[in-house]
Amino acid sequence: MFTGIIETLGTIRAVRREGSNIHFTVASGFAAELKIDQSVAHDGVCLTVVAVDAAAGTHVVTAIDETLQKTNLSQWAPGKRVNLERCLSANGRFDGHIVQGHVDLTAECEAVEDQNGSWLYRFRHEPGPGRVTVEKGSICINGTSLTCFNSTDDGFSVAIIPYTYEHTTFQDLRPGHRVNLEFDIVGKYVAKLLGK
Repeated sequence: MFTGIIETLGTIRAVRREGSNIHFTVASGFAAELKIDQSVAHDGVCLTVVAVDAAAGTHVVTAIDETLQKTNLSQWAPGKRVNLERCLSANGRFDGHIVQGHVDLTAECEAVEDQNGSWLYRFRHEPGPGRVTVEKGSICINGTSLTCFNSTDDGFSVAIIPYTYEHTTFQDLRPGHRVNLEFDIVGKYVAKLLGK
């Protein structure tokens, strides 16, 4: 389980295809602390560490076809920066919201507006069961726990403060880019129970 509070940025160093899988080599400041079999969220996608090169400051994760179909990982290339978060420790602070690292679908960034001290982003996604946002509710975008507003059946807005902008990949996002979305797990359960 994750919280959506990004620890650091990683950079994709290599992409290797093997059958229907893709192996990503990721450089980061905490790579030397990772262990094989550990779960790490990469832009909101929970992936298992399969190799660590502490000297090079890199780790390797593998994305299978199901993951590639539901996320934007198939578009990743060397040089791309990604948001990284290690799983929540049992004695850690719960600063974001419950994030599983199970991406529901991708969304398109429709607009980015510089508001002279913050940034407003608008996202559009395919509507469907369990794809629920509510005013001032939680949403996870590329692994980042955020509060949404201007909520509709197929979109929402978020506002980004300078700290989040500077310490996540939101500074790289432009209109037309695709992002990974994970809707709030509580909202998904409620929607299922109500048959929506």
